[in-house]
Amino acid sequence: MITNGTFGYAPHNSEMERASNSYLMSLVAVIVGLPLPIFNLLATFFFYLGNKNSTAFVKWHCMQALLSQLGLFVFNSAGFWWTISVIFQEEKATNCYFAYMITIVLFNLIEFIGTLILATRTRKGQHPELFFFSDITNLICKKNEDIK
Repeated sequence: MITNGTFGYAPHNSEMERASNSYLMSLVAVIVGLPLPIFNLLATFFFYLGNKNSTAFVKWHCMQALLSQLGLFVFNSAGFWWTISVIFQEEKATNCYFAYMITIVLFNLIEFIGTLILATRTRKGQHPELFFFSDITNLICKKNEDIK
């Protein structure tokens, strides 16, 4: 259960499962659209939309998953379009291109492993926070609570 009292209550099993699934949506989307980076982002976005009226625990983790996918989407999109230009245009594959692609593969591998860890911890009722993205999530979720 949550020990830090961030949400002021202990989430139920269904909440922990939905929050955990918010991280897993991007992994399921990888199977469908590996070469197109937009599928991971869309899957996470639609899962967030489906759970935006849920409890604070579920909404918070859906938003953190969405923001982390958005960050990765930017890097993946640049690599995707760079690869398209190398394949279909006269641009050459330089050392910079290969360095960027290796970096992108490492980012995606780290994200994949991190997503599994986040999903597992969230399913156990813990409240894992990602560096950088958790701060933005706190700001967004705080603003949403102020509106209500």
